[in-house]
Amino acid sequence: MPATSHQDHRRRRTYALIAAAASLATAGALAAALPTTATAEENSGRHGGGHHFSRYQDVQLLSFNDLHGNLEPPAGSSGRVTEHQHDGTTKTIDAGGVEYLATHLRQAREGNRYSITAAGGDMVGASPLISGLFHDEPTIEALNKLDLDVTSVGNHEFDEGAKELARLQKGGCHPTAGCYVKGEEFEGADFPYLAANVLDEKTGKPILKPYWVWKKRDVKVGFIGVTLEDTPGVVSAEGVKGLKFKDEVETINKYAKVLQRQGVKSIVALIHEGGAPASTAYNYDCDAPGAGDGISGPIVDIAKNITPQVDALVTGHTHAAYVCTIDDPAGKPRMVTSAASFGRLYTDTTLTYDRFTGDIARTAVKSANHVVTRDVPKAPDMTELISKWNTLAAPIGNRAIGYISADVPSAGTESPMGDLIADAQLAHGKELDPETDLALMNPGGIRAPLTYAAKGGEGDGVVTYAEGFTVQPFSNTVNLQDFTGAQLIQVLKEQVSGTNAASPKVLQVSSGLTYTLDLTKSGADRVVTDSIKLNGAAINPTATYRVATNSFLAGGGDGFPTLGQGTNDLVGSDDLTALEKYLTANSSAANPIAPPAANRITVVQ
Repeated sequence: MPATSHQDHRRRRTYALIAAAASLATAGALAAALPTTATAEENSGRHGGGHHFSRYQDVQLLSFNDLHGNLEPPAGSSGRVTEHQHDGTTKTIDAGGVEYLATHLRQAREGNRYSITAAGGDMVGASPLISGLFHDEPTIEALNKLDLDVTSVGNHEFDEGAKELARLQKGGCHPTAGCYVKGEEFEGADFPYLAANVLDEKTGKPILKPYWVWKKRDVKVGFIGVTLEDTPGVVSAEGVKGLKFKDEVETINKYAKVLQRQGVKSIVALIHEGGAPASTAYNYDCDAPGAGDGISGPIVDIAKNITPQVDALVTGHTHAAYVCTIDDPAGKPRMVTSAASFGRLYTDTTLTYDRFTGDIARTAVKSANHVVTRDVPKAPDMTELISKWNTLAAPIGNRAIGYISADVPSAGTESPMGDLIADAQLAHGKELDPETDLALMNPGGIRAPLTYAAKGGEGDGVVTYAEGFTVQPFSNTVNLQDFTGAQLIQVLKEQVSGTNAASPKVLQVSSGLTYTLDLTKSGADRVVTDSIKLNGAAINPTATYRVATNSFLAGGGDGFPTLGQGTNDLVGSDDLTALEKYLTANSSAANPIAPPAANRITVVQ
């Protein structure tokens, strides 16, 4: 497949740069300097009537990941980052919102004639109402205005299937919802989505471009984009139907050779897979005490095995913030970055291009994460975009669906928000079948907390449909299935074993189900079998239990194969409807619902 040049790519760079204050940053660098005979700046002087360039040219790479359609500033902890202070304390900073992200990116580009903006996937999917209600067309419009050059696909790009992803790329109105603005057809993304390791099962070829090449004058930088190989395990079966997902390392190494044969020696991999730094602070020094010592998770092995021909890795998926170096197979350090999620950070990486070799001078690569603070002017074009889509969404989004007495957090091994959702699904299950015993909710399906403070004019404590949609945007149905007690015990053990052994996925449980999770042990033993009780009674391995889950879990998603083996299926309403009905039935302005205590799982650490 031929590389696509930057000049050939549709651009709409018509938005004025906005002067703004300096942003907070954390920097990582591979080494101190270039050869003493080199300069990193372009020499614009004339000699003998023509332009001459220095050997080395700094190329700015701005990157972010996991935006998830968060056009407006995210609520609660989802809209904050943690910063380490010099005295050893930490503080939180409000961050995010595309009105501010646009300002920060435009400010960062000032004075950088060679600047590229790239993303690491999950730009859409699991989006708040302003974007999700319109099949994420608003987010694609925002990314176009942000002058995004290229992104990899993430797992959430497949929430609505490959055909819908192709529509977001190419444009055209939604096949069932139609056009949202009269006389305006959706134009699609100005930037290429890269899906090198996502193949059509019938043709064996990538469903979208596997790579793309940015060019300016004599400088060329290639980008290869992949998503995690386990995408089918975290997306509904319908979303990945007819697709095959290949190994990340194998795919990147394959296309690095293709780019090399085309004369493109400077290569960046955009990988929707990530790691877990040892600190949640965005400015944590991930290379202290040594290169790569401060990070764990899947990206470490991936980085160690990707060919040295790749010069830097932009990653995502784990919603973590890090700027690390991890040794490549040749034992040389290579920059690996991630900018958290929801548009709260962006990464500014300097790639020093060697015109003599056409490659990146790896010893000169430096990188920093910057906070998208909200103390800069809002980008007017983004304000206009948000206003346009909010006006269309308002009749649906502003409707009150319940009342809360305090914030309902979504963080933690067991969260109040998780318990509330599980209770709502149990209540819905009992409406469908009074014999329903319990409900289980996957933590990844809970996208936000509920906050007591009013977001708009609805009043404090009021839960709007838009807020509920932000918490549960997937439109999964509530499904009932029968399981034996032995299967139920196995499901709980699958939280911390099998594919979930390294990164446990602790299911949120409905009222009445209790057990102990002993994290001092390993694997399935972390679930203390004798402690599992329903309404105070031990689980009977031979008895039958009626269990409510969402349709994603009912299909065995998130590494719970036993949940895909239930019998006597019954499909109910969507999960947001279940939450709305529960809040409406159990809360009022005079008697709001209190956050659950989150005391159903006893955690031993």
